[in-house]
Amino acid sequence: NQITAFIGPSGCGKTTVLRCFNRMNDLIPGARVEGTLTYQGIDLYDPQVSAVEVRRRIGMVFQKPNPFPKSIYDNVAYGPRINGVKKKSQLDDIVERSLRNAALWDEVKDRLKASALGMSGGQQQRLCIARTIATEPDVILMDEPCSALDPIATARIEDLMQELKSRFTILIVTHNMQQAARVSDRTAFFSVEMNSESDTRTGVLVEYDRTDKMFSNPTDERTENYVTGRFG
Repeated sequence: NQITAFIGPSGCGKTTVLRCFNRMNDLIPGARVEGTLTYQGIDLYDPQVSAVEVRRRIGMVFQKPNPFPKSIYDNVAYGPRINGVKKKSQLDDIVERSLRNAALWDEVKDRLKASALGMSGGQQQRLCIARTIATEPDVILMDEPCSALDPIATARIEDLMQELKSRFTILIVTHNMQQAARVSDRTAFFSVEMNSESDTRTGVLVEYDRTDKMFSNPTDERTENYVTGRFG
């Protein structure tokens, strides 16, 4: 498993592309997706493929922590419950395992019935990660998961990502190039092409390679200009 970072200036389509992987763009009125997106040999946009099942296999953590207005326990148990897990002993095991994997168990094990809304921002984001992995996805999508967090909470999330990499493939959108360099194995750089005649903007994938190469010896001049801070 690897961590892949999406980097690029605002408006280049990083989040839009990320949301294609679990069909979250389906929920946006007027959004249109063309072409194919293949995962394990299956076109995720085939009419026979369930968007709900896609989202179970490809989970997502959003930019701002979004815990449900429920207890810490019920937040993590929510996904397994709607997927048919009813026995309390099974739910207890899933909740504990997920919170441990999200490096949160020791902080909350004595207050699982407390509201998740009373947690700190960093704890809430780790709770959202625990909620995501509770359904045992194959892939975790992270859309700027640290943008609303302080440096200490950000460091904990980055450490957690390295631990989770042993079990999950992770795709992360980030505006922080230092973060991309720290946490990712591969990086995709997106940019924007302007059409002056139609006054439209089109996001394009410029380059995709190993992170160390992207930051030290990129192939495309546009990538070099971005990672060296000449624009963006």
